[in-house]
Amino acid sequence: MDLKKYVSEVSDWPKEGVSFKDITTIMDNGPAYKYATDQMVEYAREKEVDIVVGPEARGFIIGCPVAYSMGIGFAPVRKEGKLPREVIKYEYELEYGTNVLTMHKDAISPGQRVLITDDLLATGGTIEATIHLVESLGGIVVGIAFLIELEYLGGRKLLEGYDTISLITYDE
Repeated sequence: MDLKKYVSEVSDWPKEGVSFKDITTIMDNGPAYKYATDQMVEYAREKEVDIVVGPEARGFIIGCPVAYSMGIGFAPVRKEGKLPREVIKYEYELEYGTNVLTMHKDAISPGQRVLITDDLLATGGTIEATIHLVESLGGIVVGIAFLIELEYLGGRKLLEGYDTISLITYDE
């Protein structure tokens, strides 16, 4: 299935000059959403994943059905102040400022094989922060799966050394 034909491109959103890749037109098409999920499940099975981790909020949309399909758990990564129990946190640089991501301190057990999922790989900062959180808890990142990758933004460079797949790529 050519998933790219199910992605809607919205010009000049959220700001002028940006061609936004809207995944909601994959999600609202049952066969396309199932196909994308099944592709990630197949990848996760090959990696013998124990748990899926995804950053909010679209990482939930991608990772939860993968975890459900495999009968394994899902651990959310959220912005500071959103998780109710004891957390670890990681602050990272953005183009104009910083961001903080958190994860429950007991979400990952040492040695667990982790698949990180998200909707989009752009510059890679969010996933790099997510990797840091997982590894600081002793998890082993055995794979990273994206629905879309914007190759021209270079995010994959931050993920060197990690097995990474993208179901759809844009090179410009």
